[in-house]
Amino acid sequence: MSELTQETVLKSLKKVQDPDLHRDIVTLGFVKDIRITGKDVSLRLELTTPACPVRDQFKADSEAAIREAIPEVGNISIEMSSNVVSHLNERKDAIIPGVKNTVAVASGKGGVGKSTVAVNLAVSLAMDGARVGLVDADVYGPSAPLMFGINEKPKMANQKLLPLEKHGVKVMSIGFLVDPMQAVIWRGPMASGAVKQFLSDVDWGELDYLIFDLPPGTGDIQLTLVQTIPLTGAVIVTTPQDVALADARKGLVMFTKVNVPVLGIVENMSYYICSHCGHRDDIFDSGGGKKTATELGVPFLGEIPLYTGIRAGGDRGLPVVAGEPDSKHAETIRQIARQLAAQISIQHVMAPPMPKVEILLNT
Repeated sequence: MSELTQETVLKSLKKVQDPDLHRDIVTLGFVKDIRITGKDVSLRLELTTPACPVRDQFKADSEAAIREAIPEVGNISIEMSSNVVSHLNERKDAIIPGVKNTVAVASGKGGVGKSTVAVNLAVSLAMDGARVGLVDADVYGPSAPLMFGINEKPKMANQKLLPLEKHGVKVMSIGFLVDPMQAVIWRGPMASGAVKQFLSDVDWGELDYLIFDLPPGTGDIQLTLVQTIPLTGAVIVTTPQDVALADARKGLVMFTKVNVPVLGIVENMSYYICSHCGHRDDIFDSGGGKKTATELGVPFLGEIPLYTGIRAGGDRGLPVVAGEPDSKHAETIRQIARQLAAQISIQHVMAPPMPKVEILLNT
C-alpha cells in the first residue's frame, strides 16, 4: 500500500499514456499543481490543446490510476486546462507574433467543399475553447462573408484592420472590402499581395490557430501563397471519386515540395444517409480518402457525409457545428477538428529541436 505523497501520485500517473505521443503524461509535463489535503488529492492536467480528442479519457484514466496505486485516497479533483504549443518559426513570429499555429485548408480541385470544411473546423476549435482566426485566402471567390453571416466592413485601429468576429472566430476576407457584385480581376501577384496584407496589416491578437482557406488547385497563386505564409501544416479536402483523389495527390505533392507538413486528409461528401429510410448511398464512391492517406503516409482525419443541414448552414451564415451542435453530423466534424489539433501537437512534440543558426551580416 503506497503512502499518499506527491511522489506516489506522480508515480501512479506514469501509467497513463498519451495514445498519440506514446509517452506517459508525467514525462510529457501534463501534470501540474499537485495538492494533498488529508486523504484528498487535487491536480491539474495541462494538455497541448483544448480540442484534445482524448481529454475525458485522460481525466478518467488518471483518477483510476491514482485509486489503483493508492487505495486509501479520498476525493480526487482533476482540473483540465490547456496551453497550445506554438510553431517555432522566425518568419511567422515576425509577421504575426501573437499567432501560435497557421494551418492551410486546401484542395486539388474546386467543388469538394473545402471552404465549408475550413469554416466548420475553425468554429469547432473555437467551441472547444481555442482562440481561432480564419483568413479567406480565396480572393477570386471569397465565401467567408456568406458562410459566417457577416455583412459589415472591418474597422481600423492603430493603422491596422480589425478582423470581424462571428461564432467565436476572428475572420478576414477580401469579401469584406469589395462590392460583392463586382468580380475581383487581379493577376496572381496582386492576389497574393492581398493575402500577405491579411497577415501584416491585420491585428489578429493572440491566437492558437489561424486557418487559411486557400483557393482550389495547385497553380501559381497557390504556390506563391504557401511559400509566403509560414505554415504549421496543411489539411487536404477531397471527395471519394477518383478525379478528386488524383487532384488531392497533386496538392499533397505541392505542399511536400515547399516543406509544409500535411496534417491529414478529410473526405467530404463521403456518403449519403436517407433521412426517411436510413439507407446509405455512396454517391461519389467510398473509402478513397482513407486509402489515399494510407498510400501517401499521411493521417486520415475523417469523413463527412452529404447532409442538407451542412449546405443550408453555410448558406445562412450558421455553420452546422454551431447551428446543430448536438447532431451527429456536427459531432463528426468536431471530432475531425480535434484530430487536427492532435496532429499539430504531435508534430510539435515529436519534432527535433531546431538548431540555432548564427547569421553574419556584412557591413
